[in-house]
Amino acid sequence: MAKAKRKNSKKKFVIIGAGVVLIAVIIALVAFSGNKENIISVQTEKVQERTITQVVSATGKINPVEKVVITPEVSGEIVELPVEEGDIVKKGQLLIRIKPETYIAQRNRAKASLVSAKATLKIREATLTQLKAEYERIKGLYEKNLVSDSQLETAKANFLTSEGSLEAQKASVLQANETVKEAEEELAKTAIYSPLNGTVTALNVELGERILGSGFSQGTNLMTVSDLSVMEAIVEVDENDVVLVSVGDTSRIEIDAFGERKFLGKVSHIGNSAQTTGLGTQDEVVNFEVKIRLLELDGEIRPGMSCDADVETDTRVNVMAVPIQSVTARLPKDDNNDNMNGEVEGNKEQDENAEMNENGNHESKKTIEVVFVVEDGKAVMKPVKIGISDDTYIEITEGVDADIDVISGPYRAISKELQDGVKVSMQSGNKFGFKKKGSN
Repeated sequence: MAKAKRKNSKKKFVIIGAGVVLIAVIIALVAFSGNKENIISVQTEKVQERTITQVVSATGKINPVEKVVITPEVSGEIVELPVEEGDIVKKGQLLIRIKPETYIAQRNRAKASLVSAKATLKIREATLTQLKAEYERIKGLYEKNLVSDSQLETAKANFLTSEGSLEAQKASVLQANETVKEAEEELAKTAIYSPLNGTVTALNVELGERILGSGFSQGTNLMTVSDLSVMEAIVEVDENDVVLVSVGDTSRIEIDAFGERKFLGKVSHIGNSAQTTGLGTQDEVVNFEVKIRLLELDGEIRPGMSCDADVETDTRVNVMAVPIQSVTARLPKDDNNDNMNGEVEGNKEQDENAEMNENGNHESKKTIEVVFVVEDGKAVMKPVKIGISDDTYIEITEGVDADIDVISGPYRAISKELQDGVKVSMQSGNKFGFKKKGSN
């Protein structure tokens, strides 16, 4: 019995001892890890002078600078259609003839009415001459007291009435003459001629088809004639970017049908009116139409082709530049030493961070653009002022000098993990996978 008790006591002592050792090991590990200094692996790149070209990208369609949609001004049946879609036409060439018989008859009736009105005018003139002479004769006799007052008044009234009829007939002749002109013009509109040298890029009717004129409606869309020798890209630019674009800016245009081939162009027009889609919804987008004249052409370019345009809005030579991912946002050092390196997501974003003042109210504090440079193995936060940027680099106008090692990666470290004064280890080469401009 006593021997069994001694065995149980010994077993308990072993278990307790093992527990004490385990706790000691855990405490040692925690203490060791707590004393271990946090070192962040980063990639760096030296600040250098570079040439930066700021680019605004947009998408759109290729269209001729000059094109005319042909619609008829008179109605009728198409009796001549000497062109087909794709035909090259000259200015003044017949495109369509509408059956003219009805309009010939209208012109002939108008001419007959004009002849009748002129004949009536001659009668009115003769009558006026006769009544005028009669009035002069009665007036002379009246002065000699040979006729009564009533006779003089009657002769005068007849003369004035005839004079008024003559003026009315002159107006009728003028009206008939204008009716003839109108009928002749309507007849002339039955033949439609090309308004420019170009190509028939759309043909929407056939021979024998009856078409409606645009007198009381929009009219039938007959065809489109376009000058394909001068083309332009019509693109939609976001409202935030359109202020950067100016007439005359150089643009490089990729047309989907031509692969990666680029066509040179210049901005020729910037729209003043916004084009809004998704109005009143979360997907609302406000764009402005920008026209880019193509300076290079290929005979295979067709109206309506899709394109992407890169408008070069500004170029600056030999400016201090850092990789675009190197610039991030932080609270200023003077605002709060505990939070000056707080996590602020978004490269170059101007977020506002709220904190409580002495009265318990929220105050907004704006973040600033910063970069982290490496000094004596530590990350040092440097406030900077930025300028323009391209796809890879951003201009630094103030804050860092040339040949300083600026941290360029990884993105998570720059945007969230780096703190002012934290130790860093630099990695050689492009470990974090940032593709440099021009690399394959």
